[in-house]
Amino acid sequence: MTEVPAGVLPPWRRQRLLETAAREFAAAGYRQASLNRIIRACGMSKSSFYYYIPSKQQLFELVVDHLAGEFVRELRIPAPEDFAAEFWTSASRLLERLMALAEREPLFTDLGRMFYLPGAPAGSDTAVGTALAAAEGWLDRTLAAGRAAGAVRDDLPVELQRHVTFAVLRAFDEWTLRHYHEFAPEQAQRLVVAQLDTLRRMLAPGTDAG
Repeated sequence: MTEVPAGVLPPWRRQRLLETAAREFAAAGYRQASLNRIIRACGMSKSSFYYYIPSKQQLFELVVDHLAGEFVRELRIPAPEDFAAEFWTSASRLLERLMALAEREPLFTDLGRMFYLPGAPAGSDTAVGTALAAAEGWLDRTLAAGRAAGAVRDDLPVELQRHVTFAVLRAFDEWTLRHYHEFAPEQAQRLVVAQLDTLRRMLAPGTDAG
């Protein structure tokens, strides 16, 4: 991942820059995001901004890397082995915490949208690529724990099962983020329940997805 020398910014200015940039990227998209708007909103001069962050790509990388770290800490994602005892109950609790966190901190919703922006840096050596690889690795181990506990079907190779499950979760995530503002809290909760039920019918042994 590209090294960004923004650590030398004063903490309060760095935080304001990250939050402002996240809103701009999420609202305007990667290509249309304006560094001038970000700079003005932060009360910085162009020379000061470019001294610390030379490009839009490096700003994007910094925002994703920093906010993804904050998101993981706030969400308190269980270790894969913690799913073994009550797999679907644990999955439900995690989704509930995810929705509560999105409701409490809109900045994380902006972060989520940044993962789906056309033209945004998304290769394996980028902040987005690193975060997605970590998520896939966690899902792989979680599914393995569920299979070992008998809570997840084992008639597919685990790698294929993870690939399909990750694709479905990303589809849920992208659609929900795009339409999040359209839902009242109780509607959002019903949507989470329906998504989890879809996953259960797809993954639990002895269920009929049709």
